[in-house]
Amino acid sequence: MQLLDYTIVSVYLLLMVLVGLYFQRKASSGIHAYFLGEGKMPWWALGASGMASNLDVSGTMINVAFIYALGAVGYFIEIRGGIVLIMAFMMTFMGQWNRRAKVMTMAEWMKVRFGEGRQGKMARLITAVAMILSSISIVTYFAMGAGKFIGEFLGLPDLLGFPAEFWAATLMIALSMIYTVSAGIYGVVWTDVFQGVLIMLTIVAVCVIAWVGEGVPEVFSTSLPLADGTFKAVETNRESWSSLIPSMQLDFLKGSAYEIYSLFGVVITFYLVKVIVEGASGTGGYIIQRFYAAKSDREVGLLTLFWTFLLSFRWPLVAAIAILGIRYGVSSGNPIEDPEKVLPTVIQHMIPTGLKGLLVAGLMAAAMSTFDSIVNSGASYWVKDIYQAFINPKASEKTLMRHSKWSSVVIVLSGLFMTLGIRSINEIYGWITVSLGAGLGIPLLLRWYWSRFNGYGFAIGTFMGMLGAITQKLWVPEATEYLSFVLISGVALSGCLLGTWLTEPTADNVLSEFYKITRPIGNWSKFRTQFSKEKLKKIDQENRRGIVSGFVAMFWQLSLFATGMMLVMKNWPTFWTLLGTTLVLSGILYFYWYRHLSEESTEEAVMVEQEDSELVL
Repeated sequence: MQLLDYTIVSVYLLLMVLVGLYFQRKASSGIHAYFLGEGKMPWWALGASGMASNLDVSGTMINVAFIYALGAVGYFIEIRGGIVLIMAFMMTFMGQWNRRAKVMTMAEWMKVRFGEGRQGKMARLITAVAMILSSISIVTYFAMGAGKFIGEFLGLPDLLGFPAEFWAATLMIALSMIYTVSAGIYGVVWTDVFQGVLIMLTIVAVCVIAWVGEGVPEVFSTSLPLADGTFKAVETNRESWSSLIPSMQLDFLKGSAYEIYSLFGVVITFYLVKVIVEGASGTGGYIIQRFYAAKSDREVGLLTLFWTFLLSFRWPLVAAIAILGIRYGVSSGNPIEDPEKVLPTVIQHMIPTGLKGLLVAGLMAAAMSTFDSIVNSGASYWVKDIYQAFINPKASEKTLMRHSKWSSVVIVLSGLFMTLGIRSINEIYGWITVSLGAGLGIPLLLRWYWSRFNGYGFAIGTFMGMLGAITQKLWVPEATEYLSFVLISGVALSGCLLGTWLTEPTADNVLSEFYKITRPIGNWSKFRTQFSKEKLKKIDQENRRGIVSGFVAMFWQLSLFATGMMLVMKNWPTFWTLLGTTLVLSGILYFYWYRHLSEESTEEAVMVEQEDSELVL
């Protein structure tokens, strides 16, 4: 990079720190302000923040790697997590169900579902521990990507026995921690909004560069990573590379790290099932934090719609970077070896001065916006659900704020040092999204739909699922993703069933109150009698509309994201087909879901329910 590029990056970093420090006083009033912004943050800011948090450097590097190495069909592999399909379910019903509990964390939510007795406390504690460990793992994943990305530009040396990538990640994390620790979610959200604008500018700039060029040649070579850590050049052609229509079985090079995706139909079916399970179970961490901070059910839908729309711009960027990576390989005479390094290589060699600084700043923004969200969310589980709930219930706001800041630092340091034992970004990403996701997903799913499911079953199922995920990582790291998911899900389900059937059920009054607040679908007939027939009809209509819209939104999201990618690749037949599909699905969502978004706040909804209950009595 040249002096102009470094100046742009330096100005950006200074602005981020100043924005965070500006909101420090506002966030210091208490932990509710520090973690949820007092529930008064505008939906568009929460949505823009969510987009910036999802559009991380590590994930973008993996997305680019798949598209560069495998062509457009690599898009479908990211159904596992990179397309963030769970947003379809969060938008249409799951976000509302979560927000109605009016809690700060998913662990605190457990007391609403299982009560404040022993089983509720067990479920809350194990959830808090699971979310903290998950946060540390995700910090590791993002630090891996940030280290690889920033390390390419700063030229840092190996120092004190640690590699250069470790120090590059440390620098990024240290900068983001300044405003995250000082300003909490205010610093997170408003810096994310600023970073989101910068990210959009970089996306437009890169897509224009890829668009106005010559495109990819008729015949060219990419590269595949091998299982032994080496790479092999693979020849392909433009038509095959830009085709979005996969066959049920693809011939990925035997012995390559991507060989597990050869049974493409099986893999994609598995990923779709996994996404549906995760979407129908809700989620935790930094994603759910945005919904707890929303003002109303309506704003939950609006912020998720905005979040998803903004996130769709990621895929034109991914396609543009992959195209530029191919051009660089053709012009240099050798394809880029490591697909995970296509992104930094393109920026280094294919982007002009000035714009290079803007792009590096934009991708640093993407990295920092993800770090800050994960850290702020992870700290809330220690402060609210472990320290205040079990260690020091009478802690002052000053003490809780101190723990908020120190726990943030501990989570970051733990995740940073875990990077030293990870070989690739895809390795840790696959484990988080599949193995760890399976261990947590089954208990989270059952809590909504099975009224007999109790806190003991949740705690034991979650513990066994996490233990299974950790065991798989340590002892069977070579296991395929779908085998890991099936086995770990089975282990978690066994723990859920055993824990539930061998212990007493949750008290009826707790379940009755939970259903009154949340109103999910499932095995709740015993607790529906508290409502009038007219109110039950409205509840059923809302839930039916939400579930159906969730599946429509899932395919709408897939079509929307792929449309932009096909535009950049200039695959016109597929582009026009996808554009038409997206418009039709958008119309269905507008008339069937969007027009019915509730204007009620949580308090108004509860008042209506209480009135209905009195009528029944």
